[in-house]
Amino acid sequence: MTTVENTGNRRLSAEELEAFGAEMDAIRQRIVADLGEKDSAYIYDIVKKQRAFELAGRALFYLPVIGWVPAVACLSISKILDNMEIGHNVMHGQYDWMGDPDLNSRMFEWDNVCPSDQWKYSHNYIHHTFTNVLGKDRDIGYGILRMDEDQKWHPYFLGNPVYAFLLMVFFEWGVAMHDLEVENIVAGKRKMSDNAELHRGLMKKVKRQALKDYVLFPLLTGPLAPLTFLGNGVANLVRNIWAFNIIFCGHFPAGVATFSQEECEDEAQGHWYYRQLLGSANITGGRTFHIMSGNLSHQIEHHLFPDLPARRYPEIAEEVREICSRYGLAYNTGPLHQQLWGVFKKICKYALPDRKRPVADRVETAPAYQEVAA
Repeated sequence: MTTVENTGNRRLSAEELEAFGAEMDAIRQRIVADLGEKDSAYIYDIVKKQRAFELAGRALFYLPVIGWVPAVACLSISKILDNMEIGHNVMHGQYDWMGDPDLNSRMFEWDNVCPSDQWKYSHNYIHHTFTNVLGKDRDIGYGILRMDEDQKWHPYFLGNPVYAFLLMVFFEWGVAMHDLEVENIVAGKRKMSDNAELHRGLMKKVKRQALKDYVLFPLLTGPLAPLTFLGNGVANLVRNIWAFNIIFCGHFPAGVATFSQEECEDEAQGHWYYRQLLGSANITGGRTFHIMSGNLSHQIEHHLFPDLPARRYPEIAEEVREICSRYGLAYNTGPLHQQLWGVFKKICKYALPDRKRPVADRVETAPAYQEVAA
């Protein structure tokens, strides 16, 4: 059964799902037909700004004391833009139509310890195909958190708030290890040998990032190397915290639905759209906020149309919202503080055993810290 916390949602009939899917298809086809110069100019401008912030940050590290804070600020913005509005969106294939190898999803590598090819598998394929399907979408809790009542409770989950905080601080490392499925190795569902190739690729990228941020650039600033080393670490921390909060607010606030594997078997396109809508949430804000979030503040539109340029999400959001209203479906959106509060409450709520119904009735997702079904 679908778990829907927001009572504004309703189940659609097969006929309604087909009609709903047709309306979503029409939006996508219209935007694809309209892609052109404005879209390419936008992403080139974002890349230009990202590089300018990085150069400014690197240069300001040469100014002792007074340059450190603005250097960290500039570098933090650069890393956020690289990961959110450029890297995430480019690797979704949003700009493949341009024919620019620097913006091609198959060739792009981002400023992150997670190799792009591993991220594209766990995120583009697993997460976007099986969005919020319990037992299939490993982004529900990222293998360490309990974020839904259908995840069987275990005393381990009493640490939910602590694990969430650590994941936020070390978010890029959590993303990097996600594809290794460490929880399934501990549970005996995956072998260490299965990760041999993945581990080699990961370590190669980790070494490259560590060399760049913590050896090469600090050494280039000579006697100011310790401050540069620290500044790079703080910039990575800022990027991690920002990315974590934007992503969690788009996936886990109150009102977001989860689905069983059974109800998604032989899924039609209309139900896929329906699942993407109910499994996502938006964050309201201004233009700069949307850019800094990679337009993942429009997580609903992103899950509906992951390969459309994210700059288009704000323009189609009202149309999607109007369609939802006609079908009696809640359009989950709110300011950052509201969505963050919803996420925080859910993290704390699911740290405790669920008393609403017997444990035996819940779906078994079987991470390492849960009882594995016989």
